[in-house]
Amino acid sequence: MKPKGETILIADDEIGLRDSLRDLLTVEGYTVTTTSNGIEAINKLQTEQFDVALLDIRMPKIDGFEVLRYVQQNCPFTQPIMLTGLIDVKLAVEAIRLGAYDYITKPYSSDDLLKVIIRALERKNLLMQNEVMKSELQRLSGSSEIIGDAASFKKVLRLAAKIAPTESSVMIYGHSGTGKELIANFIYKNSLRADKPFVALNCASIPDSLIESELFGHEKGAFTDAVRQKQGLVEIANGGTLFLDEIGDISMSIQPKLLRFIQEGEYRRVGGNTVLHSDVRIISATNKRLENEVANSKFREDLLYRLNVITIDLPPLRERKEDIPKLAQWFIQKKMKTRIQKTLASDAIDVLVRYEWPGNVRELENVIERAAILSHGEIIDAKDLALPVRSLSMKDSQGDEQSRLGKLVPMKEVEREHYLGVLNTLSWNKSQAAKVLGVSLKTLYTKIQQYQLKEKSY
Repeated sequence: MKPKGETILIADDEIGLRDSLRDLLTVEGYTVTTTSNGIEAINKLQTEQFDVALLDIRMPKIDGFEVLRYVQQNCPFTQPIMLTGLIDVKLAVEAIRLGAYDYITKPYSSDDLLKVIIRALERKNLLMQNEVMKSELQRLSGSSEIIGDAASFKKVLRLAAKIAPTESSVMIYGHSGTGKELIANFIYKNSLRADKPFVALNCASIPDSLIESELFGHEKGAFTDAVRQKQGLVEIANGGTLFLDEIGDISMSIQPKLLRFIQEGEYRRVGGNTVLHSDVRIISATNKRLENEVANSKFREDLLYRLNVITIDLPPLRERKEDIPKLAQWFIQKKMKTRIQKTLASDAIDVLVRYEWPGNVRELENVIERAAILSHGEIIDAKDLALPVRSLSMKDSQGDEQSRLGKLVPMKEVEREHYLGVLNTLSWNKSQAAKVLGVSLKTLYTKIQQYQLKEKSY
């Protein structure tokens, strides 16, 4: 493992040892900061981020144990390594019990020291990856393989591939369920930051009161449940990519702080006064036209300009219908782990292609999953597809059903009827309805209130 500018803090009151450690580690490619006592070390830890801390056990004013306790409580990713004389080995072992990664005895071997530091950095990276994985589990659960031969979709991929190696901010527009996060992940994997974290945050799924803490972290005691310091996603994503999904739903109170972070790379944890720095590339996505949100005073114009350096417009599934059979079969083969490998009958494919897919690819995935589970035998027929087609039609005065699609009907009325139809089809199971519609539960509840939808009583 070659050093890539990892940061190391040295706290030792012996100036000769301190300087020799600094010279050795600097030559090896590390960024080194030195302090002569525990107070200075804690002050540095409060204002800067360190990957490894080399702590002398015996120091004036505040010893290595006190610094170790501070690291354990406030710097969960920093790896403490204790520096000790031969007579203090028992103390070093006690320090490991309290959370130190390892210890080095004086006089030390340069090779042994470097090996311990490399192992400590590997552990730190594993901890970071674990935090990133928690974010990943909230993302789309399938493979990152991109399916699509439609000309409009290939145009999107060509643009994404062209901008991926740049550092520019990207805004991805598209209806819910069109695969905005998949495109964001494609850009990340083809970027110069592909070896660094990709951290995703769905701005619509986090309450306004918590989103600042989620983004920027908080200090211990910042609010009632803040029992310890928490690092925010901008800190975890340092050096990598931060994906802000549904950015149009972020509250106006957070927008100035996000703007400052994008402009300066600076932020403060909730309840903290220390200015911290992080270097991330931001990719955003939304199903709203932010220009309209700006006009309605719901989104800052200056923030929009910062986020919308490069724009990608994803086509809805109804505009790339030639991809539907291939997508459906891919969901069956790659994602539906059934004992019997199933295929789609021609009548089922015909129904899938004719349907308008207001929930886009996510709705298609959910429909195929349900059909694969509930269908009998190896063939999925049209009758196995639970499509809420009644939500796209209405009855005239004679009781006949006429399609509203393409008629002179306001889009809001079509959307209202579709939401109501899906809810009724699923017996008002809101979790399932949100999945079929390809929206968050928060958005579903908002639509129910907006359109004054009510469950029928029988």
